[in-house]
Amino acid sequence: MDTPVPDLRVRDVVPGYPGMHPLVADLVLPEGAPMSVMSTLETSRELVRHSYYRYEFATVAVTHALSALEQVLAERLGARAPLRELITRAAGAGLVSVYLAGELERALLLRERLATGSATSATVNPVRAVDLLRAVFDSVALLLPGPEAEAQTEAGAQGPHDRLARLWEEHRSAPFPASFRGVDIDGTDLVLLDADVAGLVRRELDGGLDGAGVAALWSRIAGLATVVPVLDEAYCAAYFTRLRTMADLAAGRHLPDAT
Repeated sequence: MDTPVPDLRVRDVVPGYPGMHPLVADLVLPEGAPMSVMSTLETSRELVRHSYYRYEFATVAVTHALSALEQVLAERLGARAPLRELITRAAGAGLVSVYLAGELERALLLRERLATGSATSATVNPVRAVDLLRAVFDSVALLLPGPEAEAQTEAGAQGPHDRLARLWEEHRSAPFPASFRGVDIDGTDLVLLDADVAGLVRRELDGGLDGAGVAALWSRIAGLATVVPVLDEAYCAAYFTRLRTMADLAAGRHLPDAT
């Protein structure tokens, strides 16, 4: 049998195959996960380890792990919906942090770009793949039911209005990402988008939006759906992911009740 040949594209990541082991060392399988989830996550971790021999395995690892995330999200939320919607719901419910939601969004965008041919399976290097996988592993661990998770949920249970108010206070104290002032993405100015959504959320908290306000909010949500997935700077991505979560929570208060 031929000895595997290292992929030259990994030479700047680690000096040799043993260096791949510490790279993936903190990708620990969450306790109590269903066997199917454990198998998927373990396979993803090993794909990164073996990207030393085939660089593309790193990108494949990220997209593969999303199926485990989708399974756990659907079970925790009791809903069958597109993965992006499940991530948004989990973030809105406080089950995953704004930062994690942003990283999950970028992993999902990678999968979508591969599906449309706008990205290749060599898009993500092993180091970035580990970052994205860590977000999946951490999210799965948070979402799994258990005494500790249930206690946290009971202690911090909040309705949509409470979560919106809490996120608003966080957002008010967070500085706008300085390096993104004046940045325009697909015709959307980030400073104006932030100001518009913040103003609408403030009006919702102060007494509620009227019909025109709700329509304006949905328009800004569409803008956020375009902007958030392409932000690749961690703080800016977290900032606008929180903004989108607030917008979703505010708009959700004006949806008709299910009958």
